[in-house]
Amino acid sequence: MTEHAQKWKGESTRCRRLQTCIRKPPKGDHQRVLCVQKHQVLRIKIKNEEQVRKLQFLETLEHLKLDFWINPSTFSRPVDVRVPANSLQAVKVFLESHRIEYSILIKDLQAVLDREKQEMVASQQTERSSNTFNYGIYHSLSSIYEELDNLASEYSNVVSKLQIGQSYEKRPLYVLKFSTGGSNRPAIWIDAGIHSREWVTQASAMWIAKKLASDYGNDPSITSLLDKMDVFLLPVTNPDGYEFTHTTNRMWRKTRSKNAGSLCIGVDPNRNWDAGFGGPGASSNPCSDSYRGPSANSEVEVKSVVDFIKNHGNVVAFLTLHSYSQLLMYPYGYKCTQPADYAELDALGKAAANAIQSLHGTTFTVGSICTTIYQASGGSIDWSYDYGIKYSFAFELRDTGRYGFLLPASQIIPTAEETWLGLKTIIEHVRDNAH
Repeated sequence: MTEHAQKWKGESTRCRRLQTCIRKPPKGDHQRVLCVQKHQVLRIKIKNEEQVRKLQFLETLEHLKLDFWINPSTFSRPVDVRVPANSLQAVKVFLESHRIEYSILIKDLQAVLDREKQEMVASQQTERSSNTFNYGIYHSLSSIYEELDNLASEYSNVVSKLQIGQSYEKRPLYVLKFSTGGSNRPAIWIDAGIHSREWVTQASAMWIAKKLASDYGNDPSITSLLDKMDVFLLPVTNPDGYEFTHTTNRMWRKTRSKNAGSLCIGVDPNRNWDAGFGGPGASSNPCSDSYRGPSANSEVEVKSVVDFIKNHGNVVAFLTLHSYSQLLMYPYGYKCTQPADYAELDALGKAAANAIQSLHGTTFTVGSICTTIYQASGGSIDWSYDYGIKYSFAFELRDTGRYGFLLPASQIIPTAEETWLGLKTIIEHVRDNAH
């Protein structure tokens, strides 16, 4: 074995042990395991449209292997980008030569991932010894699925578990149904984790599930809600991607489906809905993190949700949890015109943001997807709204970039608590106004 190969083998082993590496697609007959050691996350401050264009050009340079956590769209928002070690100098020179301001948000991404992994291992050991599910830590998919069974068993008077389909890699898509009986009652849909690396969303969804289950009969607002309506909660919308973030690549966003004619894996499931499909803000390149897929609903995870909602026939609110950026958005993303119900949705979004802020002071920006972040086609809440579900909202949970997708576990419960207050504000309005 050459000295280089030995060094590579050592790096590879270290990374596998920590399970925080990134796998490149195979080239020829081998597959490399690439660590994110010395990768940095830069925050870029944009001052004008010219700088937006420069960054959008930077985004097209595939050899740099940049991972935009917040894409360049408007100079009212910063851009966050993960830069591999061997691209750092080129990117910094590019920014400096165009007088574009930047700062370093995360100096060594691998160090943060290692710490997250170590914390998870330690807290899981504690959890095993106490034999209870700790809602304040990040969990594996199998652990989450086990807790769904526990909730359905412990709170069988109000909770049942449904399978609405299975993922590309044949993992079940489990939904918890919160109901006190009755047939075809108006229903609220809530999902989380459509982008697999957004771990605080799956964790918050589990906390919310426990809240709904345990507070029925104790909390008047939850009791009156479930006496009139059903709630369907899908805590892990993209289970293949979520599993992959735990075993191989913490920063994975997409599904894990194979793309014909490409070595690159996966589709962005939030560009795959039949709402302006293939329009602006969705890539046609299978290697892109925002690849739209070959056709609308090509991803079985998306199609399973669409089929469930269509078959149900009485879903009156569609609420989806993402991270990060602290935003509360309503349609549209695929076009920049206001929805017919703009005034009501905007007022309701602002009321929900006020409820969120009332607990821990966390501020959310409210608006349409297009005006708040950027034009993005094929998104879930655009589809649900166009399908006739008036109350369609996307939440972007904590934070605004200090940790990004790597929000410490200590923030899970505060995030879930405030998110629930925002959801509750919308749900109570829906309860009182949906016909």
